[in-house]
Amino acid sequence: MAQHVVDAAPQNAIWLGWSLGGLVASQIALSWPERVRALVTVASSPCFSAQEAWPGIKPDVLAGFQQQLSDDFQRTVERFLALQTMGTETARQDARALKQVVLSLPMPDVEVLNGGLEILKTADLREPLAGLSMPHLRIYGYLDGLVPRKVVPLLDSLWPDSESQVIAKAAHAPFISHPTEFCSALVALSQRLD
Repeated sequence: MAQHVVDAAPQNAIWLGWSLGGLVASQIALSWPERVRALVTVASSPCFSAQEAWPGIKPDVLAGFQQQLSDDFQRTVERFLALQTMGTETARQDARALKQVVLSLPMPDVEVLNGGLEILKTADLREPLAGLSMPHLRIYGYLDGLVPRKVVPLLDSLWPDSESQVIAKAAHAPFISHPTEFCSALVALSQRLD
């Protein structure tokens, strides 16, 4: 997946990845560091799957999503999108905006979505990303039900050269619920790079 994305990208860019896209952008930073001015991960974890002493999504929940995709594709996608904004003050309108964007695009095959879930179940980039040489900004939503905020101090410790920002009343899509705070963090990073 990372190869396909990097082939279509500019030579030297700030890479931003949301959720699973954070894993893709992180893999690109590891594999092609000369192409990455800075890495920004949003509501992402280097290891989404819960493990001993590591907060994350329980493997049986991810397996359940895979089964549900096969049983009722459209309903499962809509339910998953609703999870992205759960708990925010503007959850309904945020979920509506997210659904409008995502559901307006052609739907990928179930196999593609299951492949993404498989990546979420198996990927673990915690150790490789410790040696990252470029600026790395991590943005989280305090209310995120998919990437628990407990990962923030763990990653602050593992990656002391990275920067973390937690948006207080945001969930898994902070760029939708809190666009001003989100964009301010990106602009500040960009200005530090100039």
